[in-house]
Amino acid sequence: MAQANLTLVTEFLLIAFTEHPEQGLPLFYLFLFMYLFTLLGNSGMIVLIRMDRRLHTPMYFLLSHLSFMDICYSSVTVPQTMAVLLEHGAALAYARCVAQFFLFTFFGSIDCYLLALMAYDRYVAVCQPLLYVTIMTQKALLSFVAGAYVAGLLSALVRTSTAFSLSFCGNNEIDFIFCDLPPLLKLTCGESYPQELVIIVFAIFVIPACMVVIMVSYLFIIAAILRIPSAGGRVKTFSTCASHLTAVSLFFGTLIFMYLRDKSGQASEKDRVVSVFYTTVIPMLNPLIYSLRNKEVKDALRNVLNRVKAA
Repeated sequence: MAQANLTLVTEFLLIAFTEHPEQGLPLFYLFLFMYLFTLLGNSGMIVLIRMDRRLHTPMYFLLSHLSFMDICYSSVTVPQTMAVLLEHGAALAYARCVAQFFLFTFFGSIDCYLLALMAYDRYVAVCQPLLYVTIMTQKALLSFVAGAYVAGLLSALVRTSTAFSLSFCGNNEIDFIFCDLPPLLKLTCGESYPQELVIIVFAIFVIPACMVVIMVSYLFIIAAILRIPSAGGRVKTFSTCASHLTAVSLFFGTLIFMYLRDKSGQASEKDRVVSVFYTTVIPMLNPLIYSLRNKEVKDALRNVLNRVKAA
């Protein structure tokens, strides 16, 4: 009976960044700015890709889905974080915590798969340019993206059902910005090794698997670039991959730090900063990365602005 009472958790209390109440309002406005910039930048990228025919290519088709995912998974966490900052803590019902966990895993997993698909697209473009049109067809693209969504759904279902089959007892405070796995594991009681093992094994099919695809693709790309005789040709070819490589390094670097490192002696404050980076900062930066470092996007933006002025 005592064990049963301990598992009756009806809500979690998010308390991230509440140890300094005087910082709550400034941080609220900072998160609000970043969130609005994320919505504006990624929505603008999607509209720009749809409006300019020069961007109707496989790479930008995948980029439009990446921008949509950035909007979605940022929207799952950032509004909740702002509520925590404004109210100096926020209660989250058990069912709502489950929903947030599921949606973040769903959108985040799709993000990983899309970045891997974009790396494969760059591999085909650089290493097999004559076959690019026949490999990256509209039908193939739709199949790839549909596969990413299905794999993301499967990952979210397994990860969520496994995580919330654990027993939570005692303190229900989560010193984090949303319901994520590392802080939830700190609240478990009883045996959790089988569930953690399932989560880790299944996670291999998301982060490490996508990283393998990306690394192998770029190894072939680098080898192909090194075979180009002229320095100008090497720079021009590499520049087509620079934006994606920057986005991949930022996104997977923070995920590795958060989920694949040794958790012994883990500092909660450091985790919160990293979580802000991959839930808020990276979705905000992606439109800048793919526009400021990309001549095609800048030309398309200039063309759209000129059409708007002419109208």
